[in-house]
Amino acid sequence: MESTLKVTNVLSDPTRFYIYQYITNRHQDVTVQEISDEFAIHPNVARLHLSKLEDVRMLYSETKKTGKGGRPSRLYRLSNEVIQLSFPFRDYQLLSKILLQTMERLGPEGKKALYETGKKFGKEMMEQELIQYTNNADLLSKDNKLRILQNASLMTGQLPALEWSDDQTSLYFEIYNCPYKEVAKNHKENVCMMHQQFFAGMFEALFEDVQLVEKQNMLTGCHHCAYRTTVQ
Repeated sequence: MESTLKVTNVLSDPTRFYIYQYITNRHQDVTVQEISDEFAIHPNVARLHLSKLEDVRMLYSETKKTGKGGRPSRLYRLSNEVIQLSFPFRDYQLLSKILLQTMERLGPEGKKALYETGKKFGKEMMEQELIQYTNNADLLSKDNKLRILQNASLMTGQLPALEWSDDQTSLYFEIYNCPYKEVAKNHKENVCMMHQQFFAGMFEALFEDVQLVEKQNMLTGCHHCAYRTTVQ
């Protein structure tokens, strides 16, 4: 309860909350000066906000040399700590672990059901998102489809970055936050494959002949997960 109160107190300041949102969407380290410039506040005030966020383990910082001479800079990034606020208490991570271990005991059939269900949920989510725009995805331009994918991915907490190839036959899809990271650490193969099938379902709601290939995975030490998707 004490840690929960500390977090809510830190985030109760609007500027601090927006700074945290900015860093979340930045996908890279930030400096005190960058925050100072972005929010038009004095560097000392920016440093105070960043320190408050670090005190409750929402941010992590380290000092690095910039290669430009002078004093090393302190760089801030999102921490790997999980901050959960629940009133009353809920433990969905434990539920996830129980369900995953149950599925794994079922062997190949359990895995198949997990992947198929993940794909089904991804496709259904995109179909619900599409209703706001059109009843026929074929009428949308590829850029419009990209924006819809971006919005849907943000809603599910992925922190995505999407970009078309020059000929618009491939889509580069990067994920900077894994909503299942803590559970996936002990069930990497099954959770990551389910998540990949979730993405496949999302893409299949918009495109034909989808081929999704994983290029890197944050659970293997990469900064983010990345996929290359070939579509028609």
